[in-house]
Amino acid sequence: MLVRAARVADIQSLLELAVNAGAGLTTLPASEERLLRRLQNVEQSFLGQVDLADSDYLFVLENETGQVVGTSGMLGSAGMREPWYSYRMGLTVAASRELNVYRQQPTLFLVNDLTGSTALCSLYLPEQYRQSDTARLISKARFLFMAEFVASFSSRVIVEMRGRSDSSGRSPFWDSLGQHFFRMDFARADYLTGMGNKAFIAEMMPKFPLYACFLSEAARDAIGKVHPDSEAGLAIAQEESMTYQGYIDIFDGGATLEAPLAQIRSVSESRVLLLAIGTPGDDAEPFLIHNRGRFDCRMVSAPARMAAGTLVVSRASAERLGLRSGTPVRAVALRNGHVAGAQPYAR
Repeated sequence: MLVRAARVADIQSLLELAVNAGAGLTTLPASEERLLRRLQNVEQSFLGQVDLADSDYLFVLENETGQVVGTSGMLGSAGMREPWYSYRMGLTVAASRELNVYRQQPTLFLVNDLTGSTALCSLYLPEQYRQSDTARLISKARFLFMAEFVASFSSRVIVEMRGRSDSSGRSPFWDSLGQHFFRMDFARADYLTGMGNKAFIAEMMPKFPLYACFLSEAARDAIGKVHPDSEAGLAIAQEESMTYQGYIDIFDGGATLEAPLAQIRSVSESRVLLLAIGTPGDDAEPFLIHNRGRFDCRMVSAPARMAAGTLVVSRASAERLGLRSGTPVRAVALRNGHVAGAQPYAR
């Protein structure tokens, strides 16, 4: 498997993935016109020709035959061109000594607190790959790229996890809240956000604090939870030290995870090493390896062994990276585990 930068030439493959992904993947819309505009901006972003506020990175996962089977991406600085809304979970307390009353009410506050963060997005894999190291590769490749080009990203990274919805696409959170302000079902609202109408819809939502007790029981239960299809992605984000801090998506109530960029494991533990071609050994651990390219970036997961400032990989792994022996690469252990001598943002 190989992770590389998406190209305009990938549009038909990506359209097929977008259709298969269905509702929930709003940043990969099944619209050829909108997807083409995004891919054009993606190419300019990888070339470093786009302002931080407009930068958009999309990676594709290729299988052994060169077929595109998955995606992941990130927005360089979310909310700098149009508002980025979230609900922050807070607490409202009402108390009276005379009446012997003390009540705590979970409360939703509409905020723009996460504006300017680098936002992970567009993570999609077919079900058969989601519980494997392939999922770690396509998800964590983004962090290794950010470690290499740290100046192109925000100091805070967030990811809005897909919230709960049923097999017919109904969201209990939307049904209990959003649909009262928009006479449409969740699937339609989800589609419109994918078409670029998220800020408009958000601005029509109530600005005043909302008591969670007014929501249905199913909606309350959905707050801060994730869709079953996103549980593997949640676990991977948590492996990288991303945590839920009380922010949720305004449409489906899904959890937003966040972390300082410098504290993300694949960033802080990554190292620049010289590539060596050899035999990693039967006990070699899988490493995430980046050729340090930007527009021509290539990343793989492969068994490797560190030895005296080098990273020993097989010839096949070096060929997938398009590199020769002695070339610097950035690498980190694919799974949790400290890499000895690692330095944050080591060049």
